[in-house]
Amino acid sequence: MPTTHDPYSALRVRDFRWFITSLLTQTLGTQIQAVVVGWQVYSYTRDPLSLGLIGLAEALPFIATALYAGHIADRLNRRRINLAALVVLVGCSLGLLGLTAAGEISAGHVWPVYVIIFLSGIARSFLQPARTALSAELVSRDLYHNAITWRSSTWQFAAVAGPALGGLLYGFSGPTVAYGVDAALMVFAWFALVEVRHSAPPAAPTSTPILQSLLTGIRFVRSERLLLGAITLDLFAVFFGGAEALLPVFAAEILHTGPRGLGVLRAAPAAGAVLMSVFLSHRPPFARTGRTLFFAVSAFGICMIGFGLSRSFWLSLGLLFLAGMADNASVVIRSTLLQLLTPDAMLGRVSSVNNIFIGSSNEIGAFESGVAAKLMGTVPSVVFGGLMTLLVVGVMTLRLPELRKLGRLT
Repeated sequence: MPTTHDPYSALRVRDFRWFITSLLTQTLGTQIQAVVVGWQVYSYTRDPLSLGLIGLAEALPFIATALYAGHIADRLNRRRINLAALVVLVGCSLGLLGLTAAGEISAGHVWPVYVIIFLSGIARSFLQPARTALSAELVSRDLYHNAITWRSSTWQFAAVAGPALGGLLYGFSGPTVAYGVDAALMVFAWFALVEVRHSAPPAAPTSTPILQSLLTGIRFVRSERLLLGAITLDLFAVFFGGAEALLPVFAAEILHTGPRGLGVLRAAPAAGAVLMSVFLSHRPPFARTGRTLFFAVSAFGICMIGFGLSRSFWLSLGLLFLAGMADNASVVIRSTLLQLLTPDAMLGRVSSVNNIFIGSSNEIGAFESGVAAKLMGTVPSVVFGGLMTLLVVGVMTLRLPELRKLGRLT
């Protein structure tokens, strides 16, 4: 007799609910900060490369410490690592608030922003593998797909509300108030995570040299062709489809919407992702997972091409919305593959490898978009990125047929 699919099964776990609450408020604060930093820096520099440098300032420390962060996530208490990383992020939010309130950020003097973003990159490097591994500890393995879907939808909901709220706060009250709200949300996220009572058993002692431990995650990903293929697809889609970093340019010079419009544009992909997450949480896993993944990444690339060519605010908004839907489907598939294929004791290190490929590719992609926009212009750079995404899908379809034929994930 078939069992009934319960779309709220993961949310019935108390610790997972508090975990989701912390994720929600932390992401809200992060998204508000991203909108305000982007508009503030571009308003002083009027240089698209300065937006790419924001991504680079976060990506370099993230990549440099990611493998060690994954090793730490598998050796120490993952909840405590999350709490420590959030303390640093709270400090970064307060730093931006203090510098802005004191008038220390101005034309020709935006370098303090890059310093703070650099520090937040280190904190995020330790936060992400520990958070991924912690979320897997809070629910049983049969709830992974449902938990990942709710985790993704929560993140995406915050990514809808955060940019919109950040744009409104900046537009009506200025950057100081916006940074104040960001800092308050970060503090609340820390207290919510304190409420998670789960305590994992200590990791078994090991004599494995630290370098060998650091490389374990890389070896594991290389040995799992399905996981490596899914990560590679997402990597290049995010790397070449980094139009989001250029949204301040589109808002200021192409669509002429100002900071409020920027907030709405930043929220559009996440709004689409929320809709897709709600849909996925109320249905079983895909029957043809591989085909769905390839279709989703292709749709993302097509939407980026259309967005680059659009001169209508509403058409641009719709294309970003559809891109968010496609991106979320690929994220859920990749995340489910990662947690199903990876042993619990290695989840931190494998997550850190995934974060190097995917998490940092957002920032590296932002830098690539800034450089490409500087060299070939804003619109051609976005269209070029979408075309390259489609090229990668074509190559991967031919090189990895087993991923294309992948069925239901169980």
